[in-house]
Amino acid sequence: MDIPVYLFTGFLESGKTKFVQETLEDERFKTGEKTLIIICEEGEEEYDAERFAEKNVAFVNIESSDVLTPQKFAAFEMKYKPQRVLIEYNGMWLLKSLFDALPENWLIYQEITFADSRNYEFYNANMRNLVVDKLNSCELVVFNRWNPDINQETLHKIVRGISRRTDIIYEDINGNIMYDEMEDPLPFDINADVIEIADRDFAIWFRDFAEEPEKYQGKTVKFKGIVGINNKIPQNSFIIGRHVMTCCVEDISFKGIVCVAKEKPDLTSREWIILTAKITEGTHVAYNGKKGPILNCISIEKSEAPEQEVATFY
Repeated sequence: MDIPVYLFTGFLESGKTKFVQETLEDERFKTGEKTLIIICEEGEEEYDAERFAEKNVAFVNIESSDVLTPQKFAAFEMKYKPQRVLIEYNGMWLLKSLFDALPENWLIYQEITFADSRNYEFYNANMRNLVVDKLNSCELVVFNRWNPDINQETLHKIVRGISRRTDIIYEDINGNIMYDEMEDPLPFDINADVIEIADRDFAIWFRDFAEEPEKYQGKTVKFKGIVGINNKIPQNSFIIGRHVMTCCVEDISFKGIVCVAKEKPDLTSREWIILTAKITEGTHVAYNGKKGPILNCISIEKSEAPEQEVATFY
């Protein structure tokens, strides 16, 4: 039987406990299902477990990410037989530890990140890898303790630098909610005859392309990238892309796409070029015979490396 998991993330004192407590008290949520609350950190606000002792609600505490194992969750399932699970996750732990440990039948139904809007910019500057980790997969971020003196645009840009799909809400100390409705245009013209991607915008373009490839089908793009030659693929094909950093040096990875020319191009590995190509989808040996994006080469210009070789989102 599949067990729905509701995951709440954020740094200490970000409002997770308050939200879970209010959820448990919500008449729409009190449907009698056996509920397991997994608490991975303890802040100033605590649960009043006794209030829910007779309402099919059980609480367990996890004090270390090392305890997050498939065996531990299997033991929880056997002991508590939950029909749904709520997890208040420690903001200092990477989500991979949790995702790797969850049983296959424990399915993430909802993931919300909570943030104190007064200090989120500080966390982003000093613990960006943890900020990115929580924004990568959440569907909603709630900026609480909001007031008009806080720069909404700064918070918006932090989120959009990681995800263009995450919804954003601002909540003041009185519980009033404001939805983020800031327009977030792409820094290039997707309707141009040739979509020209500036060096500084490669990471934004690649992420948008990866998230919504269908809107780029049949489009012509022009961008600067580094060439990768692979002897295992046809001689008229090569890989082009750039190294992209999301949050820190440790997460730099190469983001590349297969390019196909009419004949073997005069290129060498690690050579920088400016490519103009039409985007289609097709199978290719570089994708192990599976479908993937194909850049159909129109022109190649030899080039110098960009001023900043590693592309970023900010």
